[in-house]
Amino acid sequence: MDLRNIAIIAHVDHGKTTLVDGLLKQSGTLRDNRGGDTNERVMDFNDQEKERGITITAKNTAVTWRGTRINIVDTPGHSDFGSEVERVLRMVDGVLLLVDAAEGPMPQTRFVLRKSLELGLKALVCINKIDRKDARPKEVLDEVFDLFVSLGANDEQLDFPVIYAVGREGWAVNELGQTSSDLVPMFQFIIDHVPLPTSDPALPLQMQVGLLMHSPFLGRIAVGRIYAGQIKRGQQAVVCRPDGSREQFRVSQLMTFKGLERIDCDEASAGDIIALAGAGDATVGDTICLAASPVPMPAIAIDAPTMSMTFSPNNSPFGGREGKFVTSRQIRDRLDRELLSNVGLKIEQGSSLEQFVVSGRGTLHLSVLIETMRREGFELSVSPPQVITRINEDGKLEEPIEEVAIDCAEAYSGSVIEKLNTRGGELLDLQASLDGHVRMRWYCPSQGLIGYRSEYLTDTRGTGTIMHLFSHYAVTKGRTRMRKNGVMIVQDDGETITYSLNTLQERGQLFVHPQQQVYHGQIIGLHARENDLVVNPSKVKKLTNIRSAGNDENIFLTPPRQFSLEEALEFIGSEELVEVTPKSIRLRKKYLDHNERKRFDKTSNS
Repeated sequence: MDLRNIAIIAHVDHGKTTLVDGLLKQSGTLRDNRGGDTNERVMDFNDQEKERGITITAKNTAVTWRGTRINIVDTPGHSDFGSEVERVLRMVDGVLLLVDAAEGPMPQTRFVLRKSLELGLKALVCINKIDRKDARPKEVLDEVFDLFVSLGANDEQLDFPVIYAVGREGWAVNELGQTSSDLVPMFQFIIDHVPLPTSDPALPLQMQVGLLMHSPFLGRIAVGRIYAGQIKRGQQAVVCRPDGSREQFRVSQLMTFKGLERIDCDEASAGDIIALAGAGDATVGDTICLAASPVPMPAIAIDAPTMSMTFSPNNSPFGGREGKFVTSRQIRDRLDRELLSNVGLKIEQGSSLEQFVVSGRGTLHLSVLIETMRREGFELSVSPPQVITRINEDGKLEEPIEEVAIDCAEAYSGSVIEKLNTRGGELLDLQASLDGHVRMRWYCPSQGLIGYRSEYLTDTRGTGTIMHLFSHYAVTKGRTRMRKNGVMIVQDDGETITYSLNTLQERGQLFVHPQQQVYHGQIIGLHARENDLVVNPSKVKKLTNIRSAGNDENIFLTPPRQFSLEEALEFIGSEELVEVTPKSIRLRKKYLDHNERKRFDKTSNS
């Protein structure tokens, strides 16, 4: 049987997973294995992917089309999960680059395409969503070509094939103006242009692990491509790690992919992507070889993290009330397990034995880990995100710079430009379209972008889109992240009272409802002024024996501001924490005691 290995890459929300749905259904694979299940985005397995509508982890599937087996890898579209893309691109021989027919190439498009070209992969281009009212496929194709040129593509890579599609409706055409009702042109497009695997089955076995899966019956399952040789059930094999250590095991189960299922097989040859059970503690980047002839492969190069946070146990008065895992040892064990599959993560010991500095590719990358942990029953406190700086050869301090793509109405562009200038941004390009929208491209320090998303949505009345991606390191401009307003801090433990909240809402914006338990040092609102304000939200109305002539006035409270996890992380200041539990997300001061906080402020200001 002929074989093709392809990864589908694109910017977030450009239609990768929806297109994979169509390929699975129209090849008959999904219908055969799922009993006619027609759910959307069947490749989004975990709850967070379904809720957020994005792909977080790379996944492998396979379809058979007219005698050809096509291994398909669905990759994340957000830059924070770039390590997932980096490690799976080595498993394939070609990539299908999806580009939105209206938005065109975006920051993540540049990132994934650059990685593909560096590996010498054959790039195919699909202009998706050509049915949009604002679609401009011809202009987008020119922009894609310019992107290839700017990334240093060679002549062969510049001669990329193009296909047009509407993934949601499940059809594709080779030329604009043609009609189609299915994805047959897409299947043929992949078979015609993705090269055959060139691996040699006669050489010693080399299989590099690119993904990890888990089964309650089989345990850890290593997924990877066989680069050379053959592997059979029952053979003695060895896991070769980058540090030189080795672990011998017996191949107990081999599996290939068909749709969403893993199919048992007795042997597999070079070029195929397989799943292997019983491979001990094999993790991403390890090489699996035959015990008689081990030939390790080079480790997978992963870009360094650019953002860090400090995780610590929840030591608030409410600690241990809602979670099952609350100790530093349990948090450390969970982080160590995460390292096995999340290769873009880095964990170091903090300033104390109970603190752990967790570094990743961005706020979303780390917040997904935090959200996963809280759903598993963990309680922890998290510090605000900090960018990771470095010293260059000249001894100067450098900070990460991100490329920012903005699309907003022209009426709001002035406010956006003003805000990004104050955050250290540098405008690279500005284009105004006939429909009244403006597209801008910026370079902005990562530190300056922390907390900006909520401001941006407010400035554009929720109609604008903003995407950013790490670009390079540059000499720091000396700007520090700083929230303009102070916060309201609870004075004593208690329960919030409507009467008291009514007086406090005149001082700023509240974060809590009436009849909600709070503790001293907890943040319950944004002060209208620059200074922090210690308040008593549990104060009740004093009663007297003097009869009132009229009824008490009705109290109307403004609905409080509710934070998502990402919003909370971007809101807090340097001496504040986010308290994360399975049921709650609270904001608090690092030092809960008011006198201790005053002493710290005096020490830091002196």
